[in-house]
Amino acid sequence: MELVESADGTRIALDRAGTGPPLVIVLGASCDRSTSKPLAGLLASSYTVYEYDRRGRGDSDDGRPLSIEGEVRDLAAVVAAAGEAPFVYGHSSGASLALEAAARGVAMRRLAVYEPPYTGDYDPGPEFGRHLDELVAAGRRDAAAEQWLAATGSTPAIIESIKSSPGWAQRQALAHTLSQDLRLANNGRMPVERFVRIEIPVLVLAGGASPSWAQSTTATLAGSLPHATEHVVDGQQHIPPDPVIAAILESFFF
Repeated sequence: MELVESADGTRIALDRAGTGPPLVIVLGASCDRSTSKPLAGLLASSYTVYEYDRRGRGDSDDGRPLSIEGEVRDLAAVVAAAGEAPFVYGHSSGASLALEAAARGVAMRRLAVYEPPYTGDYDPGPEFGRHLDELVAAGRRDAAAEQWLAATGSTPAIIESIKSSPGWAQRQALAHTLSQDLRLANNGRMPVERFVRIEIPVLVLAGGASPSWAQSTTATLAGSLPHATEHVVDGQQHIPPDPVIAAILESFFF
């Protein structure tokens, strides 16, 4: 583990592994840098892979109040540690964060994003984020994590399965960051007016078996960004298998 300092002094924990040009992975809700280890392992033979804990997660500093601007500065600090403009892969709210960073001029060589959660009318709105924060403040992290899953479309059976899994403790531990993931979703509306500034090549990915908003977002991004390509991954949903994503990234980044 290494620590890099963001512009406001927040320390960001990262791991680097492999050899080759730098590649930074930016993950979404209820994830820290341990989540991406299998994907990083598949990519490390071709890239120097950087995995990091977004502020408030894992071994990074708390960094509250959480904000998009603060997280953009954190990603910029990770990019600086790489020593040159990296390839970047963002998933879900991590995809939104990577897009926001690219639009603000954070150096990247190429960017691939998978289903940034601009869900339109399905977005629960900022009041839901405030509600989650209130649950966390009251010590009800379990309720916050469970209600988040329900809001994202998980069925009661899936939620019960997740609650009985080893990953449930991590979801509860990271419940205080959920409102930030919701903030990155921009009330479900894609901030096209910012993203059109992105001049690097962008690969916009969605699963073919994902909800309709995912393909709609992919098409809108691909049609709005000056150098974007759309790729719908047959048969996949919001969390695709790591070997599938690794193969797509290898093809796009080289």
